[in-house]
Amino acid sequence: MGAMQATKLRSRLEKRGSFFGGGGAILAGSVMALVLTIALPVRGEEVTSLPDTPRVGGAESVVLGQPEDANVAPAEETSEYDPVDNVWLLLCSALVLMMTAPGLAMFYSGLVRRKNVLSVMMQCMFLMAMMTVVWALWGYSLSFGGSGAWIGDASYLFMKNTGPQPAGDSIAYPLFPGLTVPVLTHMLFQGMFFIITPALICGAFAERMKFSAMVLFCLFWGTVVYAPLCHWVWGGGILQYGSDYAIAGGALDFAGGTVVHISSGVSALICALLIGKRLGYGVEPMPPHNMTYTALGTALLWMGWFGFNAGSSLAATETASLAFGTTHFAAAAGGLAWAAVEWIRDKKPTLLGTCSGVVAGLVCITPAAGFVMPISAIIMGALAGVVCYFSVAVIKPKFGYDDALDAFGVHGVGGTLGAILTGVFATKLAMGDVDGPALGMIEGGSLIVGQIVAVVISIAFAAIVSFAGLKIIDALVGLRVGKEDEIVGLDISQHGEEGYIFN
Repeated sequence: MGAMQATKLRSRLEKRGSFFGGGGAILAGSVMALVLTIALPVRGEEVTSLPDTPRVGGAESVVLGQPEDANVAPAEETSEYDPVDNVWLLLCSALVLMMTAPGLAMFYSGLVRRKNVLSVMMQCMFLMAMMTVVWALWGYSLSFGGSGAWIGDASYLFMKNTGPQPAGDSIAYPLFPGLTVPVLTHMLFQGMFFIITPALICGAFAERMKFSAMVLFCLFWGTVVYAPLCHWVWGGGILQYGSDYAIAGGALDFAGGTVVHISSGVSALICALLIGKRLGYGVEPMPPHNMTYTALGTALLWMGWFGFNAGSSLAATETASLAFGTTHFAAAAGGLAWAAVEWIRDKKPTLLGTCSGVVAGLVCITPAAGFVMPISAIIMGALAGVVCYFSVAVIKPKFGYDDALDAFGVHGVGGTLGAILTGVFATKLAMGDVDGPALGMIEGGSLIVGQIVAVVISIAFAAIVSFAGLKIIDALVGLRVGKEDEIVGLDISQHGEEGYIFN
């Protein structure tokens, strides 16, 4: 690394120090060390971006590294490789991975009974490993390969064309410029979403599904539900804003309201309905066994969500700052709103309610994080806290389904609310110089139509395919553990271990 290049990079880091938080100057030094080792080009000379590849109409859809012998014309304009953006996205990838374990693992394990704590943690840990391999081998290619309307192609099958070369203009989300990080970095970042999404579903069937059935279902679900939906929304497909294939003009989803939360929440409800209630549900109390785990898990999720949402800007830009801020404000408003409703109705606010409200606010802002202003984020978070509270505390008991850890009530309902409200609050102040169809109702835009269509399609697709997959798996291995195994607990019956051993 030449002295001049190092000086320029150091100057950029100093300018962006405030972006990384209050300790920006200190963190900048750490980032510099990372940049020196992992972010710079692997060859001696400067690396240029890959040739541009055809995209879907006017959409800046994701079409990654074509084979070297592909017959494509060189791009007229390419995006330069940016080591700061690369480090930013790698750090965000680590934050999102932390959301699954220890974040979600602690959040969920604290809510179950003591005899099932390890089973929930095992589900999260196992999915971190399994879904990583699935994503690398075929999930990424099905999600982001090619520019078709329905599913990705084989461009990246078995990790082909996913090396450290810069991605250039071949990767971009709607309303954003070309990506300035390697294809591998983008694959890693998106892979963390692929990990946590099926893990969210596990909350619905906690304490009663066979581990083997869980493995088969998540393998099936990631391939047949997540990958196509991801391609529709982010890969140039039928739900992406601006795509030639877009239905009703397409939708905007900044970080996964449809792809992650609606899909997982709706699938969770289908799981809960098909597998049935836990033994004793509605008859005997089933309180959380360790609320301290849940509180710590919430804090880790809140922190990791900054990588989830701000990282979805795909660069260390002003949009990342906006997404970081809206994420924080929505989480705070959601926690306060849920606790306030509890205080009014039950005369006592609870830690569980506050934690649930925080997560509801985070879920709701996810599709809108880079498209709305901070004040709108507070409104959205507060609405999510109230709406999700009634979904969990009123609607679920009324209908009697056993969504054990409220995956549908928080993620399905919160994601739906957030996707629709994106069509209300999306604004030029956040997105820059965009035309009417990309704007929310507050600015007279028609985005709300595409948002509602995307919500309906996402719900229907996730529900139908999940139902079919569960029926097949039930016929193959059975979904539910036996009565005795459920009474003993899944820690012992499925894994031969105990979470707590007291001498």
